[in-house]
Amino acid sequence: MTRARTSGRRAPIAILTDFGYRDHYVGAMKGVIATIAPQARVLDITHGIPAQSVTAGAIALRECWRYFPAGTLFLAVVDPGVGTPRLPIAVETLAGARFVAPDNGLVSLAVEQAGLKRAVELRAPRYRLSKVSSTFHGRDIFAPAAAHLWRGERLDAMGPRLKTIERLSIAEPLVRGRRLVGTVIYVDGFGNLVTNIGRAALARFESSFPGARLSVRIGRGAPLRIVNAYGDAPRGAPLATFGSFELLEIAVRDSSAAGFFKAAEGTPITVTVNLGLRNG
Repeated sequence: MTRARTSGRRAPIAILTDFGYRDHYVGAMKGVIATIAPQARVLDITHGIPAQSVTAGAIALRECWRYFPAGTLFLAVVDPGVGTPRLPIAVETLAGARFVAPDNGLVSLAVEQAGLKRAVELRAPRYRLSKVSSTFHGRDIFAPAAAHLWRGERLDAMGPRLKTIERLSIAEPLVRGRRLVGTVIYVDGFGNLVTNIGRAALARFESSFPGARLSVRIGRGAPLRIVNAYGDAPRGAPLATFGSFELLEIAVRDSSAAGFFKAAEGTPITVTVNLGLRNG
């Protein structure tokens, strides 16, 4: 077993999964880490990612990685392809953050921001558990690898270099005449519907119709105004706003937009220009 380095402040291991909070899966992963790297500080990002939603996991990781200490090792497992030929990987970034995950696009949005330095396939048997389940690589491959990396093992010792990693592609909103058409890409725990329409995309669209008022529709619902904060709408009223993701989202004040609109990932969202109505 690799000798642990003793100098310098330790960055944590931060875990994100879709395992939920009912079962023992996350606890088993933490047990593996505690056995190999008992001094490691382990933080939970979330285990409430919707089951098998790689997109939701990737977005959540993208939105939080930069708020952790430099050198944090992110252990991310949302892995609908577990047991298939998809690769287990470890990644170092130019920003210092490190990632251990399945190579299914889960870490690609965060790595794109942090800057890819190098990536390897987790192939070396000595950095896995002796018996590897075909359905629980989080415990048997990813957790041991993360623990050994935290102890100071070199990335290149884990396996062969990779030229690229799988990239998750999130569709851009489309302009169709007087409509900007997007989609829900993430539903948070409050039921807010986060879309793929960013501020810049909306500003470009709006600039083509100077002074016109914009409204937002989800499906065939009534038009919604874009407001600055949730509290700008009456209690129980639906609204559109830019949240902390800096993406347009649909919310219902003090309630769930997902429940109100019966919406989920993939539900269409449309921003419409009302030429007869002018701002101001």
